[in-house]
Amino acid sequence: MNTWTPDTDTPAADAPQAGAAPHSFKIEREAHKLEKRLCREVGKAIVQYNMIEEGDKVMVCMSGGKDSYALLDILLKLQKRAPIHFDLVAVNLDQKQPGFPEHVLPDYLTSVGVPFHIENEDTYSIVKRLIPEGKTTCSLCSRLRRGILYRVADELGATKIALGHHRDDMLATLLLNMFFGGKLKSMPPKLVSDDGRHVVIRPLAFVAEKDTTQWAKVRQFPIIPCNLCGSQENLQRKQVSEMLREWQKKYPGRVENMANALQNVVPSHLLDGALYDFVNARATGVASEDGDKAFDEEEFPAPPPLPGMQVVRIG
Repeated sequence: MNTWTPDTDTPAADAPQAGAAPHSFKIEREAHKLEKRLCREVGKAIVQYNMIEEGDKVMVCMSGGKDSYALLDILLKLQKRAPIHFDLVAVNLDQKQPGFPEHVLPDYLTSVGVPFHIENEDTYSIVKRLIPEGKTTCSLCSRLRRGILYRVADELGATKIALGHHRDDMLATLLLNMFFGGKLKSMPPKLVSDDGRHVVIRPLAFVAEKDTTQWAKVRQFPIIPCNLCGSQENLQRKQVSEMLREWQKKYPGRVENMANALQNVVPSHLLDGALYDFVNARATGVASEDGDKAFDEEEFPAPPPLPGMQVVRIG
């Protein structure tokens, strides 16, 4: 059986040990539940999109942020119980940002025993020279970083390149493309790179950002902030991500429904003639579940009540 999910018999404390503080036991139990959820969601994405295959060498891109730490950590756990053999190599691109703590990632990666490579390229100076003060640096920075990482993947013989984008990143990208790019487009869980030579995967595709945030606290990852672009508070992506977080608080289930929608596309009910042949659409006389009920009001399930609220019917 091709299972990537966590073992159901993984040791877990179902009852506090003698002398253990109840609060400490609760924290440990919640951490165990979070670990199982992360392993389950990552395993599900890997299997559903065939992200990792027998004999793969997966290059895990490490930025020093919570998401890339979580990605590597969960892949290391799954590597031990996966039904196939694959290798991992962690790669960090040191972009020579002022004050970047060069020792943090090598020390951490050495401590967990994973092979790693640090690539040194001064992209910081290039970005600062070409981008006017106050303008967004992300686009140029990402293009430079992408080209370098593709080269490193070739040099290391990596067959897959794993990135730490999670579910909320994908939804933010969807909204950004809709609001500012005029496209219905998100981040794919698996794609062939623009040079046609690499396969890029996003194993955290089903993982919520709040879970990587919490896991980073549980595991106490040595987080490295991005001083190059992290200080740009008015980025459109930051604003959209904040909107998603606000929706999650006010309307439970909305973000999950949006994520599910990315896997349930109905081309005949959009407007893209390249995906559906509207021009030659004809009545066939055959009933279809996908047919448009043009005169019917669209029905949606009632939203769940907000936590802690009670609906009282009067009369």
